[in-house]
Amino acid sequence: MKSRYLAAGIVAATLAFSAAVPQAMAQQVSSKDPEAVKAGNYKVEPFHTQVGFSISHFGFSDFSGFFSGASGTLQYDPSKVSLSKLDVSIPVQSILTTVPPLNEQLKGEQWFDAAKFPAATFTSTKVTSTGKGAVTIVGDLTLHGVTRSVTLKAHLVGSGINPLNKVFTVGFEATGVIKRSDFEIKQYLPLVGDEVQLKIAGAFELQQ
Repeated sequence: MKSRYLAAGIVAATLAFSAAVPQAMAQQVSSKDPEAVKAGNYKVEPFHTQVGFSISHFGFSDFSGFFSGASGTLQYDPSKVSLSKLDVSIPVQSILTTVPPLNEQLKGEQWFDAAKFPAATFTSTKVTSTGKGAVTIVGDLTLHGVTRSVTLKAHLVGSGINPLNKVFTVGFEATGVIKRSDFEIKQYLPLVGDEVQLKIAGAFELQQ
């Protein structure tokens, strides 16, 4: 019995240590200070960049999913935020929810029609500083063959040298709201919500 409790204690301690180390490491390598961000040209780091979305499902729940596999560039200088430029493309085929059959439906003609419109793109047209590490980004979102102006509110998450690949990395989080009907995606309106809440995690690596 004692050996069982000892083994359980060792496992618990190991799990606690494993959870604490990454958090401590993140605190060491990343800075939340906007002035610590290096000015330059950045490239999207696709593995830690994703566009999350949430939409009302018949009024019963807010159903979520996300897109991944983004590519693109960011020009950024913390001393000249208004001159920033963001260009991002994301494959529509990457859409993922908790319902596998729904994933395929959403790629189909009645929804995103990924075969005809394989990518969603966003190009910034105006970036405005709204506080320390916070910006408002206005840009053109092209989705389902339609382009509309969209406003995102973003803030700095952190920047620093990635301890794994030794590349200077900066991360932002952005939020916004779009109407899917504006992009001619009208299946099941109004039972399935028109407003789509966006929550975007963006990671960018400094290019040498």
